[in-house]
Amino acid sequence: MRLEFTDDEQSFREEVQSFLRAQLSPDISAKVLNGYDLARDDLILWQRKLHERGWGGMGWPVKFGGPGWNSVQQYIFEEESALAGAPRLIPFGTKMVAPVLMAFGSAAQQQRFLPEISSGAQWWCQGYSEPGAGSDLASLKTRAVRDGDHYVVNGQKTWNTLGQYADWIFCLTRTDAEAKQQSGITFLLIDMKSPGISVRPIILLDGGHEVNEVWFENVRVPIENRIGEENRGWTYAKYLLEFERGNAYGPGLKRALGKVRKIAGQTDSGGARLIDDGAFRGRLDALEIEISSMEFFELRMFSAMSAGQRPGAESSMLKCKGTELQQQISELSLETLGYYAMPFVRDTWAMANEPRPGPDFAAPVAPYYFNLRKASIYAGSNEIQRNIMAKAVLGL
Repeated sequence: MRLEFTDDEQSFREEVQSFLRAQLSPDISAKVLNGYDLARDDLILWQRKLHERGWGGMGWPVKFGGPGWNSVQQYIFEEESALAGAPRLIPFGTKMVAPVLMAFGSAAQQQRFLPEISSGAQWWCQGYSEPGAGSDLASLKTRAVRDGDHYVVNGQKTWNTLGQYADWIFCLTRTDAEAKQQSGITFLLIDMKSPGISVRPIILLDGGHEVNEVWFENVRVPIENRIGEENRGWTYAKYLLEFERGNAYGPGLKRALGKVRKIAGQTDSGGARLIDDGAFRGRLDALEIEISSMEFFELRMFSAMSAGQRPGAESSMLKCKGTELQQQISELSLETLGYYAMPFVRDTWAMANEPRPGPDFAAPVAPYYFNLRKASIYAGSNEIQRNIMAKAVLGL
């Protein structure tokens, strides 16, 4: 792996910068850079613009409609997008179910779903976790019973992200109650408009509606919506999780840390700057070094993926370090803002018809801190990731 960019890679960076200047809405960029929520339409609009440029499936091979980028190009795009304030793509379609379709789906499924995912015409969500089946995912109980050319699905999924917007859900279901837990699971693609599906919101600590419970009551799913073989879903689920955990954290972390530096460089009412405090600056510098180290690790992993290798245990390492750095930066953001980052209920100040004290950029910091408590739990808790690393790398 090269540690410097070639002339072609620098040219590609300029191409990405030009695209972002021309296509990224200032309103959307301002929301991203200031930590405010994006609307569903904001995210779909950005996905459509990427698709029109041929970048809708940015990590996909050319034969599936992707641009065929190598690992460095993907990383450059992520880095420039973070700096410009472009939205992070909702991963459930492009980065999670799409790789499974490419690896294990039928030709008909690939032709049916991949173009719609790339264009933003389909919004996907995930149906993995259940009450009592989170980190121990293989103990899931949602049943799918074969009835002719359909499965009849009954059960409940929880911690379903943005399912209130979704057109489709990819689900793990139990099709053989007598088999060993991992051996009796089937991977189904389910239309969210199917009769019998209900979505119930879960309101988080930050006051937002990001996750849901999804209930299935006698939902009929055509057999052609099954990925691969019946009772082999655990194999496909593990493959998907490698891609879910293998996101590029570095660009977003650099943007978040840069924001902390900017805030710390402002003067307070007494003319002092937090950035001038040696101990505080040392903490910033230490985080910057860790982020740089992780960037090299990410590039090495993406380089291996471009050569046809699976992420493997490296995705678990990346997930652990990336989420823990996210949490550390959010904690430092709270400290930097002091009482201006006090917790608040969304829209409280507007309801009271009073201006919120402090700068506007302080408003999302506490909700962001609360929201990121989940980061070391989702996609398999970091404790689970360390178990994977111990087995796969250390042989324990």
